Amino acid sequence: MIEAVVTLALVTVVLSAIGYLVAANSRGVRILEQHVALMETARLVATSIPRNGETLPDDLTGEMSGDRWQIRLSPFFDGIPSVPDSRFMPQRIELRVRSPSGAILTLETVRLQNVSGH
Repeated sequence: MIEAVVTLALVTVVLSAIGYLVAANSRGVRILEQHVALMETARLVATSIPRNGETLPDDLTGEMSGDRWQIRLSPFFDGIPSVPDSRFMPQRIELRVRSPSGAILTLETVRLQNVSGH
């Protein structure tokens, strides 16, 4: 009788550990899927940014695939004057994507902005 109770307790502990591992794995999979979806939205938004030096507003927002995104543009060298004979100035681009669940992905990059209007 005691052996049966000990065996039952041992089986209960093993099944609880397996249940915990399965739950942790499914949480990890959900987080990974959410990250992939945010990265895909960020990739699609980033590829839609004009690359020909076209002037953009300082703040752009939108929605894609249920995710909200925002692009903020600012000078890369804030407070430092541009090189006098240069047609280009570095510009910081910050892209934030927020999923409906509240997860946020932020990416930053730099591009050269045509300042002479050519």
